Amino acid sequence: MRAFRRDGSSRLTISTKGTTMTRSAHIAMVSIPAHGHVNPSLAVVAELVARGHRVSYVNDASFAGPVEATGATLVPYPTALPLTDDSQVWLQDPVAIQNLFLDDAVAMTPVVRRLFEEDRPDLVLYDIAGFTGRAVAEGHGVPALQLSPTYVAWQGFEQDMAEVFEAIRSGPGGPAYMRRFADWLAENGTVVRDPEEFKALPARALALIPRALQPNADRVDPARYTFVGQCFGDRSHQGGWQRPEGAEKVVLVSLGSAFTHQPAFYRECLRAFGDLPGWHVVLQIGKHTDLAELGEVPANVEVHRWVPQFDVLAKADAFVTHAGMGGSSEGLYHGVPMIAVPQAVDQFGNADKLVELGVARRLDTEQATGEALRAALLELTGDPEVAARLDVLRAEARAEGGTARAADLVEAELR
Repeated sequence: MRAFRRDGSSRLTISTKGTTMTRSAHIAMVSIPAHGHVNPSLAVVAELVARGHRVSYVNDASFAGPVEATGATLVPYPTALPLTDDSQVWLQDPVAIQNLFLDDAVAMTPVVRRLFEEDRPDLVLYDIAGFTGRAVAEGHGVPALQLSPTYVAWQGFEQDMAEVFEAIRSGPGGPAYMRRFADWLAENGTVVRDPEEFKALPARALALIPRALQPNADRVDPARYTFVGQCFGDRSHQGGWQRPEGAEKVVLVSLGSAFTHQPAFYRECLRAFGDLPGWHVVLQIGKHTDLAELGEVPANVEVHRWVPQFDVLAKADAFVTHAGMGGSSEGLYHGVPMIAVPQAVDQFGNADKLVELGVARRLDTEQATGEALRAALLELTGDPEVAARLDVLRAEARAEGGTARAADLVEAELR
């Protein structure tokens, strides 16, 4: 009989018939060079390192900074993905996109195989796009656990998303892509050889998002997926933010890091919230917008290229967001009403989910006029039912356990 606990040194301890020994495991984390895929895993990796485990993190060398800051060792691979946050660079054809990610998996494969040959890990963690980790792990008989930075598959999702799957299966180049993927799986000796099943259905996964944001959450298999909520780590290195004296209420405006060249939208925000009695505005514009494009900035507005979002939201009363998964999760964690202005990919679905939860209004970019933004802000922040719903969702998000629970579950896989 074995019992597991954490001792004072934060290492995993294994008790067997009265004998206790401490074992530091070697864990491999596999992801791709994209902030939305790397950032959600960093706090978990840092916690595992703090508990005494050794983590090898497979990613492009451009992510050495954030990876090594966790205490993990970077294992670089030559990515086939475009190293840019400019959404215009990414392909739009669904088959071409899938081929691009498969090209990246193929480029990563020899690096992960070499890691297994030279320093075999006890467990592999992998991002949804870092599925090379699962493939090589299965071929070597090593357990693999997915860390999903976004929502996961539900029972019946194949039928619900039939058009998406069919566009890839039958689109130009689709059959060739499916054959190439199946051949790659066979070469790696995976247990699952069907490309769609392999990508969509991990054997075991931790969803690093609040369950409240998951579509069809009642149809998600709890034996396969566990929701732990967004995982936060030490962000003191990001600096802090102080609410100005005299600011009765604060609204944060941020479109994240990838879709920030929106000077017309920012001007509408200035028109909506500039000089609004009692309100102070924190406007993050990213690195792509020229400050001169904003025009005259009202006295109650502070403009930054980047802000410590988590810290600002802890003191904010409203959030104008592109509804990325990270921002949406942080908004719920802090119980802040949101105006969702989605820009791409899953943000439209996230925006609709926030509206469904009763804590947001969705305004697409062309609808986000000064008048509409101001009306939405005043409506949301003046509605007691919105505030009550946010209280419930904030409590639920915090109860999911976050980083500590995720690390506990990772250690459970080592048993």
